[in-house]
Amino acid sequence: MKTHAFGSLPPVSTLTLGGGGLGMLWGETTVEECIATVHAAVDAGITLLDLAPRYGDGKAEQVVGAAFGGKLPAGVRVTSKCNLGNPPPGQIESLLRRSIETSLQHLCLSRLDLFFLHSNVVPDETFFARRPDAASRMTPYAVFVDHVRPVFERLVAEGLIGAWGLTGIGHPDTIIRLLGERPAPAAVQCIANLLDSPGGLKFFDGPAKPRQVIATARANGIGVMGIRAVQAGALTSAIDRPLPADHPEVRDYALAAPFRRICAELGENPAVVAHRYALALAIDTLVLGVKNRTELAECVAAAEAGPLPADLTARIDAAMKEARSS
Repeated sequence: MKTHAFGSLPPVSTLTLGGGGLGMLWGETTVEECIATVHAAVDAGITLLDLAPRYGDGKAEQVVGAAFGGKLPAGVRVTSKCNLGNPPPGQIESLLRRSIETSLQHLCLSRLDLFFLHSNVVPDETFFARRPDAASRMTPYAVFVDHVRPVFERLVAEGLIGAWGLTGIGHPDTIIRLLGERPAPAAVQCIANLLDSPGGLKFFDGPAKPRQVIATARANGIGVMGIRAVQAGALTSAIDRPLPADHPEVRDYALAAPFRRICAELGENPAVVAHRYALALAIDTLVLGVKNRTELAECVAAAEAGPLPADLTARIDAAMKEARSS
């Protein structure tokens, strides 16, 4: 598998194995199949495993720990994350350290290569009242700058983490602001799909602006990890888990009907086409949410086929623009 420059960090493979599928969030699988998927991913040339305690209450990290027993193959790196929220400032460092320690126990490791703030960074606490259901997943900008970022820098200096990053699905203008500040994150995770949709992870009004986030990261020498290429199933042939009719992923699935028609006309698997579309964006690596070796093989095939041709990308964009306006 090809590797790409990754900001200030060592080069990274075209694909990254994500933890959502390994944590059994996206439909049925087994621990044994997840472990086999991890081995298959590394055998295919994937060099980064993107994990978090939230992925199945630690299951994804435990799967990787079981797969390698604390001895990662040469060149393979791991990430983890912390959904911090907005705790009292005096508790922030202990919460971050506890999250890292728990992840390291699951992984049977002594160090994380990359550690992300998984919270949505928002301008201020007024956003909590607008979305009280998501308040626990929001970190105000001032709290991040005054308390979180300094702790991240200390953790790097101590060697407990190799670098830190942001999950760039918070308030887009705030994320863009942070990407231009110093010290800057080493990496940012950005929405990378043909709908430009965070789906159920969107906790703010207005457009998500993922392509502006990606452009800002690249302009500042920050590594870019594309996420949600199939928008949690909305860009596949069928969503693989029960969801209510008004769920954002179900709404996106309906919106993407023209995309699936194009794929049917071409005789192509929508998931593969969606991954190739994402690979045509200005990202360094694309995070996969696969839960088994079959899905992994489809994504590896998409990477081997390469990004979509510009004319097909333009056709899909036109179809989706028309769908949004109708």
